[in-house]
Amino acid sequence: MPVKKVQVGQVWKQDGSGESFLITKIYSEALATFAVLRKTGSETEPPIRIKISQRGATANLPGFTFTQQSDDF
Repeated sequence: MPVKKVQVGQVWKQDGSGESFLITKIYSEALATFAVLRKTGSETEPPIRIKISQRGATANLPGFTFTQQSDDF
């Protein structure tokens, strides 16, 4: 689901597995912006990096759903 802005501290659910991920860092590289996500409750697993999809005034993490827009948190 698109949101106005992807921010550090937001929790997103992975569409395939339903696992929750916390955004720990956002950074720009060349012409793209990336979010670093870490699985909630599992700080020992390596973080993943996802390119933020920006369309007009909305942003999206492909393959993830913002938790406040889903029915279950």
